[in-house]
Amino acid sequence: MDTAGFTEISTVEELRELLGEPGHRAAGKVRTELQDFDKEWLAHSPFAVIATADGSGWCDASPKGDPPGFTQVLDERTLAIPERPGNRRTDGYLNILANPRVGLLFIIPGRADTLRINGRARLVKDAPFFDAMVVKGHRPKLALVVEIEEVFFHCAKSLHRSQLWKQETWDPQAVPSAGQIAKATTRKDQDLAFLEVHFGPSYADKVYED
Repeated sequence: MDTAGFTEISTVEELRELLGEPGHRAAGKVRTELQDFDKEWLAHSPFAVIATADGSGWCDASPKGDPPGFTQVLDERTLAIPERPGNRRTDGYLNILANPRVGLLFIIPGRADTLRINGRARLVKDAPFFDAMVVKGHRPKLALVVEIEEVFFHCAKSLHRSQLWKQETWDPQAVPSAGQIAKATTRKDQDLAFLEVHFGPSYADKVYED
């Protein structure tokens, strides 16, 4: 890409001059442990994004989802997120072995604000709380245990701007289907008709299968 016309920001001073300083409420909203309303949020959230980076700074953001309350609150400074069957790339887990810092974003459908939690993570392959994480007979093989360092609510502006929860703005057919994408990228040797069935409505019935 030709970047000749770019005007880049390279210092904190330039950034603050352009965007300004945060207001005292925004700057002071960070807490170090969960309060009751944080716990209620986690009890009703079915979806989270986990951001990680390896020792060299290569980043990854991984979606995690389960029935509401899948994130277990172990105490005011500790939470645990179960592993579920996936593609076994384990990008985020590999990052955590090299760099334990994580950033978490918890979403409740229909709510425009979000809960953000930052801290240090470790991988645990068994613990007494695993029994409370069983879903459809699937007991997780590991859990991500996060020691909380920062917790705060993020304002609703980005979700209002995106109109994320306004169904009249949804257009899932605007892009190729999951089967078409797989055919063009990772499964070029497989028949498109098979892929359309594989990634079709019945795919949801297999999300807890190894």
